[in-house]
Amino acid sequence: MKFNDINRFNVTALLAFTGVAMLAGAMAFQHLGGLEPCALCIDQRKAWAGVILLATLSAWAEGKSRIAVALLLLTLAALAALAGAGLAGFHAGVEQGWWAGTAACGSNIGGGSTSAADLREQLLATPVVRCDQIAWSMLGVSMAGWNGLVSLAAGLCGLAVVYRDVKRIRQG
Repeated sequence: MKFNDINRFNVTALLAFTGVAMLAGAMAFQHLGGLEPCALCIDQRKAWAGVILLATLSAWAEGKSRIAVALLLLTLAALAALAGAGLAGFHAGVEQGWWAGTAACGSNIGGGSTSAADLREQLLATPVVRCDQIAWSMLGVSMAGWNGLVSLAAGLCGLAVVYRDVKRIRQG
């Protein structure tokens, strides 16, 4: 199969399916594997949720023969995947100690508490999930690293199809 033979609708559906699979995997690691997500993990999940929403809307527009809208939404879905790749790459760098994480990677304990008892209660009630600790890895690549690779591939695939189809439209 050649690249020119790939159907845009199939790529759009693949982006949405990949997002669902990635979120399902993250939820399985959390709820079945006991690996609680850190703040950066949650941000990466939000990027995939955006991919799912935008790709689904693109498929809907494609079905209604609104090609320009479908292409715009597919572009946005691909950009959301690339944003997720950036987040995942940043997270992988935090895990490797290449740079510091965000303020959300620490805890929000102590904000507004006025007594030692309040602080103690917050400490006991707040699970600490650090962004700089690798909770799981395969072949030496962390979960954030794998997410980054899948996100990058999905985003580039989506943009390549959009570029190809816009070029075809312009050529007549």
